[in-house]
Amino acid sequence: MRNLLILGLVLLFAACTDLEETLNEDLTEAEANEFFNESADVSSLLQSAYFGLRGFQSQEFFWALQEHTSDEVIPPTRGPDWDDNGVWRVLHDHTWPADNIRFEDTFNQLLQNVFATTNILTFNVNAQQAAEARFIRAFTMLALVDGWGKVPFREPGDNLLEAPRVLTGAEAVEFIISEVEDVLPNLPADGPAFRANQDAARVLLMKAYLNKGAFANRENPVFDQTDMNQVISLADEIINSGKYSLAENYFDNFAPNNDAISTENIFTGENQGGANSGNVRSRWMCTLHYNQNPSGWNGFATIADLYNKFDQDDPRLNSSYPGVTDVSGIRVGLLEGQQFDADGNPLEDRRGNPLDFSVDVALTETGNNLEVTGVRVVKYPIDYSNTENADNDYVFYRYADVLLMKAEAQLRNGNAGEALTIVNDIRTQRGVEAFTELTEDNLLDERARELYWEGHRRQDLIRFGKFLDPWTAKQASGPERLLFPIPPTALAVNPNLSQNPGY
Repeated sequence: MRNLLILGLVLLFAACTDLEETLNEDLTEAEANEFFNESADVSSLLQSAYFGLRGFQSQEFFWALQEHTSDEVIPPTRGPDWDDNGVWRVLHDHTWPADNIRFEDTFNQLLQNVFATTNILTFNVNAQQAAEARFIRAFTMLALVDGWGKVPFREPGDNLLEAPRVLTGAEAVEFIISEVEDVLPNLPADGPAFRANQDAARVLLMKAYLNKGAFANRENPVFDQTDMNQVISLADEIINSGKYSLAENYFDNFAPNNDAISTENIFTGENQGGANSGNVRSRWMCTLHYNQNPSGWNGFATIADLYNKFDQDDPRLNSSYPGVTDVSGIRVGLLEGQQFDADGNPLEDRRGNPLDFSVDVALTETGNNLEVTGVRVVKYPIDYSNTENADNDYVFYRYADVLLMKAEAQLRNGNAGEALTIVNDIRTQRGVEAFTELTEDNLLDERARELYWEGHRRQDLIRFGKFLDPWTAKQASGPERLLFPIPPTALAVNPNLSQNPGY
């Protein structure tokens, strides 16, 4: 109970609320901890920090901001369903206002993770515990830099009554890089993917170096050759370890028992089937129709822009999966066309129309087709044994992304030949025809085919200069959309924060 009180106090202070009206003395984190006769169970606080990453699994926080603002997810309002005062639609068409609740909730949630992990460092931690806490903090800070370009930040022991300072742009990225490089030797070299480890740290560094130029200038990224060499070197350490290989079945990486069968997963969020988990089930519930098994929420879909990137024989597009298709008739991947139950009987929507998912979809649907428009996505094979707390561990980093990032760095450094070989190794393993050449355009498309709905797409589109382009139900957008708005509530309590341009 004492640990929960300590964590609760820290999260209260982390919310950046102005406490000067009620507290007239300086208060440091160390003094706050002493107030509770500091003897915390650090391992419990660290586990709470891992649980803090479960927000990435939900359909409404960071994943939504990365995917709904991209060409991979569309949230149609279907009659009275999924209107929510338009908060979803404006993400897709890039017309969001500064006070959109999705940005406020996500920004606050990520800040709580940052301040909670900083709090852990005020206790008597060993070298590995400190390294894990700092890794989780750096992981979360990179998400803040990616979305907002700014990170409110406190060092352990800072005065809690003073507003956090703000790391911006290049300063924030350099801090993240230095943090991860510093802690990497104290992280375990092996162990479960759902704990911070050295290879997860290397992937985080790859992400930081690869996107460094885009974070510095989102309209016109410049990719420094030295940064690209860092990406290649870090990838080679992972590749040469011999610990990973491309999965024989692509969807094993996301299956309910992926902790045991995936050969690709490097860093995941642990979910304990039937016991406790994040909202990983939202990955299928948000898209399945009410008359499918399970009865979904009939919300999100993808658009033709993604669906048409695939060859029809690409198994990543659509496959049967044991324990899913034989149980419910649902296939995994992108679901288009007539849907069936486990016995092969065609399904209907609630109006008695064929449950025939169409490629065409609009942001606002009406009429007889409103329940069936849009290709649905089931990236995570459904866990039918645990309908509430699903067992699928949530995938943050996996080996295929490491290979694709290395190929991109090689291409940006002018080594298209080696980059082509890497990408074709992936395509051959996935059972599709090899490329004859590699360009930025077909590399970006391959990242879409390989990593769709995994929470990387907005970052990729910005890095490749495509985020402002038009796509289905979206016109070309202005450069202010390259950053998210700082929530007005955050601006009100932290004078060190300033609003991003255009809001």
